[in-house]
Amino acid sequence: MSKIHIAIAYALPKRHFLKYYDLPADSTVEDALQQSNLLQRFPEIDLAQSRLGIFSRPVKLSDPLKDGDRIEIYRPLLADPKEIRRQRAEQQREKERQEKRNAKLQQQIERTAKKAL
Repeated sequence: MSKIHIAIAYALPKRHFLKYYDLPADSTVEDALQQSNLLQRFPEIDLAQSRLGIFSRPVKLSDPLKDGDRIEIYRPLLADPKEIRRQRAEQQREKERQEKRNAKLQQQIERTAKKAL
């Protein structure tokens, strides 16, 4: 039976896992993960919940592997990127509104000062 050469990648904030394996040609994503012992090394990985990909393309555990594939295990996001962008935009709008108010107040102060002279 022929073999395929694959890699498995898992990244944490301060360390990463990247190993290469030779597997039978008919192997699936799940076969590779079981053979890698990655789940024993990183018990926080829950295959039922974790998203998986091959070169950033989403895959299922049952998907077959091809020679040269790199299986990637994605960690859950800590924050929703859309929500973060929304919050930043709202903060920027609030900052601009405050700057506008300050500019109007400054103009009023200057007009009042000129009248007083």
